[in-house]
Formats: sequence, structure tokens, C-alpha cells
Amino acid sequence: MSSKTIHVLALALSLAASALSAHAAPGREDLVIGQVAPLTGTIAGTGNEYVAGGAAYFAWVNDNGGIYGRKIRVVLKDDSYKPDQTLALTRQLLAEDKPLALFGFVGTGNVLALNKNKVLEDAGIALLAPYTGAQDLREPMNPNIFHIRASYTDETARMVEHLHTIGLRRFAVMYQDDPFGKSGLAGAETALQKLGLQAVAKGAYDRTKPEEVDAAVASIAAANPDAIIMVSVNRASAAFIKKMRAQGSKARLFSISVVNFKELLKNAGEDNARGIGISQVMPYPYSTLAPVAREFQTLMAKYQPDKVVSYASMESFIAAKILVEAIRRSGADPTRAKIMGQLEKMNSYDAGGFKVSFSPDNRVGSKFVEVTVIGRDGKLLR
Repeated sequence: MSSKTIHVLALALSLAASALSAHAAPGREDLVIGQVAPLTGTIAGTGNEYVAGGAAYFAWVNDNGGIYGRKIRVVLKDDSYKPDQTLALTRQLLAEDKPLALFGFVGTGNVLALNKNKVLEDAGIALLAPYTGAQDLREPMNPNIFHIRASYTDETARMVEHLHTIGLRRFAVMYQDDPFGKSGLAGAETALQKLGLQAVAKGAYDRTKPEEVDAAVASIAAANPDAIIMVSVNRASAAFIKKMRAQGSKARLFSISVVNFKELLKNAGEDNARGIGISQVMPYPYSTLAPVAREFQTLMAKYQPDKVVSYASMESFIAAKILVEAIRRSGADPTRAKIMGQLEKMNSYDAGGFKVSFSPDNRVGSKFVEVTVIGRDGKLLR
């Protein structure tokens, strides 16, 4: 980063800090935010990354006077990616800690558990930026859930369209056998139907046994597809890639955004991972082209220096910016209802090169999707 860029970024951060702390009243009670995420279990790496980005931004806000003089305090609980734990811990958090908003939960089945039991509606509280693209959480609209990422339907449609454009016609889908995987499968099948195609094979695996993918490999390899859409977590994706390549499959492999390309490289090996496409729903976090990426890298280096810079940590960083803005707009005495109302009014809010738009009739803030590819030397290419 050039000295001029650093100076401009420092000035921008200083101005933002001044806006946040205007009319400060020091010593007031903390603004409590609740977060439940998988810090242990099968997707602990993703969970820890998703926590880190938001933590960096919240720390910066607190270091610069908080919001109207009040510090943000995040109450974080570990659900190990288990929906029953998500449900129990959220209820406990709501009862004991009285958060103003919920933020950064992870997992389709986990958030669906809250939906099924009407936890958010009963509490009158917003959940911002759940790490899931499931269509079931978007249609019908739950007014308490505000999404900042495109849906799995958007992602799989973009993949299928891209691969169809380059002449591929025989598609297979490997998916996690739960609401997350089935949502991605449905998105892929819908995209194929629009092109007059259908999947030549499908293969599933158990979410509790992510490395046991032999059945999925057997089903898909037998069909000899041109391309395979993977709706799966890191460990399952890596195991599937290794086994398919060991069988000699030359199929083009594409994964949705929930995987971490560094984990694929580590667990599948560079030779196996090279050429794999990954859809992304956030700005590219490894350059400084987008203003939010520059800000993200600066604050991660300062407040989370031992954590991973990734798409997941970038996503929660952006989500934290949006939540802070909604709280700020709610005034010196925010409530759950005020914060929900301000989120709903966010129309074309620019987080720094990434825009979100909500309204009374819309809770999907962005449909941005782009395709990246793992290239030589383990680099992710746009």
C-alpha cells in the first residue's frame, strides 16, 4: 500500500470515528450484540474467521469512542455447528444478556432452527448477516433476518451459466445432505432446467461425517460428467476432490462461496486443487482495489493480527460496518425495534465498494456474485 493510500485511509477512518463518537456521553452502559458461531466442530475454521472480521471492526469503533460514547460488547457463544445448540444458546443469550441485535450466525440448519421456533419474532430482534445462502431463509421473507450475501441459487446459477457458456452440458451435483446442501442442489437444478438440462448425477454425504464421501464419488464418477457443482464444506470438498482425481476424472469442479480455497489447497493438495472454480459473494479481500478491502486489511492487521484474511472474515467485517451504521442511525438510545427499522431503511448503503439495499419488502441486501479460480502457486485468481 502506498504512503498516499495509507494517508487517505487514515483520514477516512478518522472522519468515521468522529461521526461515531459525536455527542458522546462517556460511561454509559455497553451496547450488547449477540453472536452464536461454530468455534469448534467440523467448520471451526470458517466460524473463527467469521468472528474475526467483525471483531476487528468493533474493536476499532470502541477504540474511537464507541457509538455516542457507548462501547460495543459482543457476547459470543460456540454452537459447534449443531442446530440444537444454536437454538439453546440463542435463547440463553436473549434471556441473560439482553442484546440489541444478533449478528453473524453460521449455518443453514442452524438459522432454520431459529425460524422454526420463531425465536427472532418472539424476541423482536434482528439477525444481521447469517452465513448462509439458503433460499428457505429468503422465501418467504422473514422480516427479522437481514442477508448481505447472495443466495445459493444466485451462486449456482452463475456457475451453471458460466460453464454452459464454455460448452459444458453434462452436470453433476455433490452436496451435503441437510438444508444447506439441499438448498444449493435445488438452485443448481433450477438453473439447469432454465437451460433445458438436468443433472446427470447427484451424490450426497452426511454433515456429521464430512470426509466420508465415497458414496457420492461412486454415484457421480459413474456418470462421467463434464462439470461438478460442489455444495459442501471444506473437509468434504477436499476429500471429494482427491477421490475424484484419483479415479482419473477430468471434470471441471466448482464450489460455492462457503469453502476456503486455502483449506482446499492444504487438504486436497495444490495439484488437485488447481483449476477449481469458486463463486464469491463479497469483494476480493486480497487486494486494495476496493476501499472496504483496504480498510479491512488495515484493521485486521491491527486488531486481529493472528487471524486469517479471507472472504469469510471480510464478510463479517462488512456486516459489522452495516450493523454499526444502523445502531448509529438509531440514536443515543437504540432499541431492538429502532435498529430493525434503521436496517430496513438502508437503501444503497455503500460499505466501501460493496452496496447493500434493504426495504420493507426486501431483506436480501446483495445479489453480487463473481467467479474465482485457484491458479498456479496456490493463488486465487479473479
